Amino acid sequence: MIVQGASAGDEAAWGELIELYGRRVFAMAKSRFGDPDVAEEIAQSVFATIATKLSSGQYAERGRFEAWLFRVTMNRIRDEARRLKRHAHPTDPAELSLQESRPDGPRTVDRGRIEGLRRAMDELSDVDREVIELRHHGAMSFKEMAELLDEPVGTLLARHHRALRKLRQIMQEAPEAENKPEQAI
Repeated sequence: MIVQGASAGDEAAWGELIELYGRRVFAMAKSRFGDPDVAEEIAQSVFATIATKLSSGQYAERGRFEAWLFRVTMNRIRDEARRLKRHAHPTDPAELSLQESRPDGPRTVDRGRIEGLRRAMDELSDVDREVIELRHHGAMSFKEMAELLDEPVGTLLARHHRALRKLRQIMQEAPEAENKPEQAI
């Protein structure tokens, strides 16, 4: 098993773990903070924590590794969110213009809708935001989320539905002036 190999210090097993879960951990953090550097820092921190716990025997494999990994991820994201609330800093407008002109490849983005979605996500409660992030950025099934959060699947389905409805409502109530036409970047 990959987890056992990683626990024993097998670098190939570590590579597989990072390949399997690295993008999802990064996506969850980037979803919350919008900053790839912060997301990368969180992902590295999560995998450092996992490495420490696995190598010291603080984790016993019981078929719930993914749930445990995402619990560590959500805890690290919450810690960072609390830290940033205490130390808010403005974004440099020059950095914003660099982000807009970055050549990440041809794609069409409706910037107004994306920014509206980000603002709407910020207005959600932590529990609503968490269920959306786990489902859509963590790519977790409702069963996996139920194991992670120790809640019934039906409860999570209802929370997810309610959170999506709140997002829709917030976005519909947003001023039309914020919506910008699609732009190719």
